[in-house]
Amino acid sequence: MKKSLLLIAFLFVGMTNFAQTNEYVELVRAVLETETKEAIAEVMELDDAQSKEFWTLYNEYEGLSYFVKDKRIALIKDYAKNYGDMTDEKADEMVKRFFAFKKEDMKLLKKYYKKMKKVIPATEAAKFLQAINKIDDLVDAELALEIPLIQS
Repeated sequence: MKKSLLLIAFLFVGMTNFAQTNEYVELVRAVLETETKEAIAEVMELDDAQSKEFWTLYNEYEGLSYFVKDKRIALIKDYAKNYGDMTDEKADEMVKRFFAFKKEDMKLLKKYYKKMKKVIPATEAAKFLQAINKIDDLVDAELALEIPLIQS
């Protein structure tokens, strides 16, 4: 899982280069989706019946998560666009969008944790959340290194 997570973080960082095309972003997202799924598969310990139900829910989650993550990507692009001319108003608006993204992302995770623990043991549902959290933390750490702080 460690190798996959490092690849996920590395690929996502490429999205922070401020001149990336939409085609590049979509390519990176496709690779991230595959790598994330492989990392999740590597850590989950499910029997065949549990696995079938888990992957059905996982695919639903991933589909909805795609649209939530769109908001993060749009925010990064908007930040890049406004980086040189950041105003107090724009900074405040972007922070509010960031909080809304985080809230929506957490709401989705909470919803799918509840669904998953109905079909798999709570320990496995929690492990899924841990794995997603680790992936998100790696991506966040790489983004923190790559995205410059606002210049006042």
